[in-house]
Amino acid sequence: MEPPKGFLATLWNFICFLPYFIGLLFLGTIKGIIFCAPICLIMTVGNSSIILGLLLFHFYWTCYSVVRAKLLGPVLKLLICVCLPVLLILWVVVAIVGSIIGGILYGFLSPIFATFDAVGEGKTNVFFHCFYDGTWSTIKGSFTFVRDFNDVCFHSFTSYMEELQQKEPPNGKYYEIRFLYLPLALIAAVLGFMVDLPVISLIALWKSPYMLFKGWNRLFHDLIGREGPFLETICVPFAGLAILLWPLAVVGAVLGSMVSSIFLGAYAGVVVYQGSSFWFGLCYIVASVSIYDEYSNDVLDMPEGSCFPRPQYRRNKKESTRSASSFTNSDSFKPHPPARANSLTNTRIDLKPLELLEGLFKECSRHGEKMVSEGLITPKDIEDAKSSKGSSVVSIGLPAYCLLQALLRSVNANKSGILLSDNTEITA
Repeated sequence: MEPPKGFLATLWNFICFLPYFIGLLFLGTIKGIIFCAPICLIMTVGNSSIILGLLLFHFYWTCYSVVRAKLLGPVLKLLICVCLPVLLILWVVVAIVGSIIGGILYGFLSPIFATFDAVGEGKTNVFFHCFYDGTWSTIKGSFTFVRDFNDVCFHSFTSYMEELQQKEPPNGKYYEIRFLYLPLALIAAVLGFMVDLPVISLIALWKSPYMLFKGWNRLFHDLIGREGPFLETICVPFAGLAILLWPLAVVGAVLGSMVSSIFLGAYAGVVVYQGSSFWFGLCYIVASVSIYDEYSNDVLDMPEGSCFPRPQYRRNKKESTRSASSFTNSDSFKPHPPARANSLTNTRIDLKPLELLEGLFKECSRHGEKMVSEGLITPKDIEDAKSSKGSSVVSIGLPAYCLLQALLRSVNANKSGILLSDNTEITA
């Protein structure tokens, strides 16, 4: 469905759409209120029975697996076994409360979404499905959720613990606690919490008005033009509620930033413990503010970068990252130094996802223009790619053809990496 063009067309579309949306929302809300309680009861009783029934098994199998694990040292094994009862109690509380909240949300929202989905494109007997969809399917979905939860708590849990028992320690050294750096790590964690909580909270409060008005502006623009989240019928209730509840979303984002600042600052203790240096922990405390500021700018589409300093808090970030990877011994993941013999027309770069995507986009643009001029890609394919229907010719066929051409070009040139049309070789 293409958005209407012109002010009068968009205004008339909005006037016709509003009662249609309110009626479906009202019907879906009634079904949600009716099915909310039984769905919550099914999921809470089912999940709670699984949690309490497997509690002793979880305790025994975890202790057994930790004791037999070759990855862990004796002191770390003792500490885990001592703290295990507390962790299991927290698991019971969090899982049961999560089941109650999840049951309420699923029982209320699933009928609403199903009601809007019943009037989507290609649906038949719309009147019947508006009342029926989201009733029996929601009940079956709740039982499916309980069954999947049982599979995770029993089969997946046992498989993970068996894997923990059989895994060999890397380089023949098991994980152990270094008590020498624990006091410094605790001090750094407390300092990080004390610094990051007020500073990040002030940054979040400072940027909250921008998030509020920019979000409203975008949502209202999509509502009038039937674009973005309002283009798909099933997404309309969520998008409509987003306009009404957007101030609460902004408040939640600010509160979430405050809560996350606690863990972000406390991570300084981990940096001190891993780097065996208290100075690195102090550098991380300063850098964490810059990390949050830069990340929030990216989320809000504000100017890139940060006005806060970002000192180095690792000895060698590339080496530490590679040593922590499970592919350390694989030659294909080692960086290749630039060769002096390479000509200026045959540039060689290390593998970076953004560079690979940029090269793929350029190839798609070049081959796409050629195919359009030759009539291989029709205007209908382009319009389908823009709409919700999608087009396998543009979305799948064109990128696959570009990758095939790049691979054939690399094979013919006898290159170890991917050779683009501008003679740029992308290597691992």
